Amino acid sequence: MAFKITDDCISCGACESECKNEAIKEGDTSYVIDPAKCTECVGWFNTQKCAEVCPVDAPKADPANQESKAQLLEKWKKLNPGKTPEPGTY
Repeated sequence: MAFKITDDCISCGACESECKNEAIKEGDTSYVIDPAKCTECVGWFNTQKCAEVCPVDAPKADPANQESKAQLLEKWKKLNPGKTPEPGTY
């Protein structure tokens, strides 16, 4: 499932540069994650980098956007044509 950024976000921006899919952008009051671009780092890493770097634990799994690892990998492939996913990331 895609991640979302909760109201706990302090707008520090640490997460934005970690997202290789460019799914994280600065919103009006906090950072937001585009669920159409979030692959939970499937294809890039074996952990969710936004959650790792957040000092207040604001990125969380979004139950409204549930996807399997296979669906996340397919989304990654569409977002990154011609690239090969990193081994162990899916």
